[in-house]
Amino acid sequence: MPPTPEFTPLIAPFSPWEPGALPLVVFGTIILAVLAVILFLSGFLVRRRPTPVKQQPYECGIRPTGSARFRYPVPFFLMAVFFLLFDVETAYIIAYAVAWPELGLPGYLRMAVFVVVLGLGLAYAWRKGGLDWDEEEGL
Repeated sequence: MPPTPEFTPLIAPFSPWEPGALPLVVFGTIILAVLAVILFLSGFLVRRRPTPVKQQPYECGIRPTGSARFRYPVPFFLMAVFFLLFDVETAYIIAYAVAWPELGLPGYLRMAVFVVVLGLGLAYAWRKGGLDWDEEEGL
């Protein structure tokens, strides 16, 4: 019995059964085309009739008084950045704790270096007054 030739597609990148970049490119192109059509139609078909009332900022049905611009104090942003930093640190440490049996001593040493570096950063921020929220003096 003669050996049966193995089937090899002539155009492998265009095969729907083979993973490759072409399906991703086609999908991305379709998404971008649909997005462009939707944005064009929404800007082209809408009727704009601006009035002074429509141009006012909406604040839950309350008539706005004064400027809508409010300057947040710098300590607010510092606390937000510190929260994000230590929130990500906590997620990293929890992921390490889950993988503790597989990581062993090398993983422990890496985590210890990570915590020490973050502790030094916290000490520096504390010494510079980044954690003090004194509204009279400011930062």
